[in-house]
Amino acid sequence: MKRLLFLSLLFCFGFISAQDIEGSWKLVHMNGEDITNREVIRIYQDGYFAHGVRSLPGNNFMSAAGGKFTLSDDETLSEKRDFDTADPDAIGVENDFNISWDGEDKFQVSDGIHTKVWERVSDKSDDLTGNWVITGRKRNGELKTMTPGDRRTVKILGGGRFQWIAFNSATKEFSGTGGGTYSAENGIYTENIKFFSRDDNRVGASLEFEYEVKDGKWHHKGTSSKGNPIYEIWAPYSEAYQE
Repeated sequence: MKRLLFLSLLFCFGFISAQDIEGSWKLVHMNGEDITNREVIRIYQDGYFAHGVRSLPGNNFMSAAGGKFTLSDDETLSEKRDFDTADPDAIGVENDFNISWDGEDKFQVSDGIHTKVWERVSDKSDDLTGNWVITGRKRNGELKTMTPGDRRTVKILGGGRFQWIAFNSATKEFSGTGGGTYSAENGIYTENIKFFSRDDNRVGASLEFEYEVKDGKWHHKGTSSKGNPIYEIWAPYSEAYQE
């Protein structure tokens, strides 16, 4: 009987201490107040995170931030930002947050000044779930490869949400971002744009592409919103980018 009780407690402890943060999340409370004037969606995937903020109503782009993260013992969330349009001085600085969980689908983080509550949007995954960086692009029929450095373009997909970001972490230069919902089924990848830093008028557009994962790399083919042909190759961020 004691052995069964011990095993039950061990199972419960293991469940509690193995919370999975990967997927998409929505900021619902900050410092005790409901978030109603903006939508903040954050994606955690493969040791990387990114979020985009759009105004409500209006769908105007407001800000974006992201970078590397680690989750230690479900008590400490550490972040080191590669980009931050609201606070460029935060780039490259590592910060620790106390994290506490309310079940599997809600958590709270605090740095002693601000307290934020995030609620899970989705944890679903598919062929393209992951953090990617562009390493190849075909132009005029010629495929050109590139090695990511300080200047790079990242696309993170998780929990049915996507966000791409172009930035230079060394100079803190930010080139653009966009994101929204997506699906990847039967070789067809579809993006539904919810925010776009370069042109708010793009919000609401839906773009469809062909995709194939070959040798661990994402081959992305189709036509841009301007009618230009696209062929890109994306590699897993952890493999292609070396600090």
